[in-house]
Amino acid sequence: MNDEPVLHVKGRVLVGPEDVRDELWVVDGRITYDRPVNASDIRTVSGWALPGLVDAHCHVGLGVEGPVDVDVAEKQALTDRDAGTLLIRDAGSPSDTRWIDDRDDLPDIIRAGRHIARTRRYIRGFAHEIEPDELVAYVAQEARRGDGWVKLVGDWIDREVGDLAPCWPREAVEAAIAEAHRLGVRVTAHCFAESSLRDLVEAGIDCVEHATGLTDDLIPLFASRGVAIVPTLVNIATFPSMAAGGETKFPRWSAHMRRLHERRYDTVRNAYDAGIPVYVGTDAGSSLPHGLVAAEVAELVTAGIPPVEALSATTWTAREWLGRPGLDEGAPADLVVYERDPRTDVRVLGAPSRVVLNGWVVD
Repeated sequence: MNDEPVLHVKGRVLVGPEDVRDELWVVDGRITYDRPVNASDIRTVSGWALPGLVDAHCHVGLGVEGPVDVDVAEKQALTDRDAGTLLIRDAGSPSDTRWIDDRDDLPDIIRAGRHIARTRRYIRGFAHEIEPDELVAYVAQEARRGDGWVKLVGDWIDREVGDLAPCWPREAVEAAIAEAHRLGVRVTAHCFAESSLRDLVEAGIDCVEHATGLTDDLIPLFASRGVAIVPTLVNIATFPSMAAGGETKFPRWSAHMRRLHERRYDTVRNAYDAGIPVYVGTDAGSSLPHGLVAAEVAELVTAGIPPVEALSATTWTAREWLGRPGLDEGAPADLVVYERDPRTDVRVLGAPSRVVLNGWVVD
């Protein structure tokens, strides 16, 4: 990478939604806004430049049956990279993907360890499946394996009830989240249903994935606690087919999943209108392909989030939330260039003209 020429990015550099500059330079993989002195080997890229996109709910190293081989995980990461996703919050994976950290040509990954689920209450092969009295210990374990996050499975189908139901008693999640915070990590949880949310938020959770069960009576609680949501609308689009597959055995669950799907856009728009932080995540991995970040941004716009805010949810505010720099002086040069202004039409995100990762132009 250090053999790369000085890179000159010119056109419109979107440092922020309103902070637009004419150019930046990349020297030794780092961004500078000062023209380098005596640079003789210069490569120029022109267009509309954004910070590398963020997928805040992604699963590298995960397939439909659990962990995948390294070559498959590599293809997943490359697919995300080529779509402009240069920062991933891996929201639970049974695979060890630390080898990716040594690859300058693959996205940066912030890991949440492996999912922690109740026994027989999640997809087989994905999670640690445990009982409530083990939850604190497993949260501590995954806190050590992750990069500042831990992922719980907050609810799943209860076969005895025939519908979605919380996985953990209130006292268990209170103790587990307290332990995570003591260790300096944040906690997120998979939640489809309404019934798991209040306990998790009042116990101090930092984020909720999917959040399809977020109702009007719960929205003020989320907003007052500053709990973020990652709606993964491209995944919620699969609810009707999931419901059809379970109709015969679990009709109550199927009807519930359809209701959650039908109100999905209202749920996200109401959350945004109330000031709840909303971030882009695709839930890639398992049954969903990688590289869907542009489609998820478009879904947020369909839900009623203004285009610039939907764009920010995968760029400026998303990076700030995850503690990673954007197009800052001295920051790693992770950026994506487009032919048109993505602020006026987020569909532009689906066709990057150039991806620059660690100062290296991906050709």
